[in-house]
Amino acid sequence: MNKHIGSKFDDFLKEENLFEETTATAAKRVFVYQLEKEMKKQKIDKSDFAIRLETSRSAVDRILDPNSPSTLMTFAKAANAVGKHLKISLA
Repeated sequence: MNKHIGSKFDDFLKEENLFEETTATAAKRVFVYQLEKEMKKQKIDKSDFAIRLETSRSAVDRILDPNSPSTLMTFAKAANAVGKHLKISLA
């Protein structure tokens, strides 16, 4: 019998030691989605975004890659570059 039948998905991820990694990846995907949406709204391409961040285009690609690690400082700078503020909360 499968020990995961009837359990919550979060419980399964915790049992498999994947919860934190999965949660972090999901949060970055949401952030990247919102950032790209705002960039599109403001007609900011990756090159312009790199200039605003005072970084390279390849660094922008890493920021926009959900599988590439980023720091909170990077997220805050990226949000600021599109005129927004980074907001973090505990749920």
